[in-house]
Amino acid sequence: MIAQYLIIPCLLAGAVSACGPTIRKRATAAVAWTYVESYDWGGLDASYELCQTGTMQAPIQLRTDQGSSNAQAITFNYPAEGVAGHYYNWGYGAAFQLSYDAGCTEGVACTNITGLPSFTFAETDTLNETVYLISWHVHAPADHTVQGHRPKAELHFVHVDANGRERAVLSMMVDPELKSYSDFFGQMPFPSSRAAGTNRTAGNFPNFNQTDAEIHTRNMYPIPALEEARQFNEFWTYRGSLTSPPCTEGVRFFVAKNVLSVSNAQMQDILRISRFSSRKEQDIWMHYVNL
Repeated sequence: MIAQYLIIPCLLAGAVSACGPTIRKRATAAVAWTYVESYDWGGLDASYELCQTGTMQAPIQLRTDQGSSNAQAITFNYPAEGVAGHYYNWGYGAAFQLSYDAGCTEGVACTNITGLPSFTFAETDTLNETVYLISWHVHAPADHTVQGHRPKAELHFVHVDANGRERAVLSMMVDPELKSYSDFFGQMPFPSSRAAGTNRTAGNFPNFNQTDAEIHTRNMYPIPALEEARQFNEFWTYRGSLTSPPCTEGVRFFVAKNVLSVSNAQMQDILRISRFSSRKEQDIWMHYVNL
């Protein structure tokens, strides 16, 4: 069944419940920037200094000889049912913002941050952390390289702590593969989804020049992405940062070794609404890869 949909500019929507929270990839940018000049972000504005001086900047080059993480086991708490939110374009490609109410109080029927899909990981031997899925977005081409290969796209599931601070990213490489079809991307308002009859939301995904457009749904299912990445049964992890200004550090990356495979038509749909959004890989410094 196709869900009800609505495409509206956020400013006209007015209410927080309609526009969702303000945690968006470029929402806090003090000065305009582009990925083409990512090598010099630190010189654009004083608030971007970490882009130049940070010790845990992301992304980094990944290699098979780095092995897999044996320290940070992941325990998922993702519900089987769909979640509410809206699709939009973050100016560089497909994105989705989950809906929640920052003012939830006990006994009131609403969802706060801690009611969102979550996972728990061991940051240290004595400290377990739980983080909550707030949004996802796509980079094209991929931010990370593996053995020098850069996939055509990369999917980032952005997680925050209970206070709403960006804390962890589940990263999945996206590449086309013969006879593949992604159920995760198949639920989206893409031409390939309509052709296959799998889209759960009507309309057309906003293009990169339609950053105010939103498509609202109550039925976005994040679990298929995890299943297609084999539940992160093998992954790299490191201490990193946001991959765009202000390059804030303290964000742990978990990068699945299993590629999320899509069909050729799905890959074309993803690229059609994307702009170049890959930051130059950063030198490994205090990243503690797989530790």
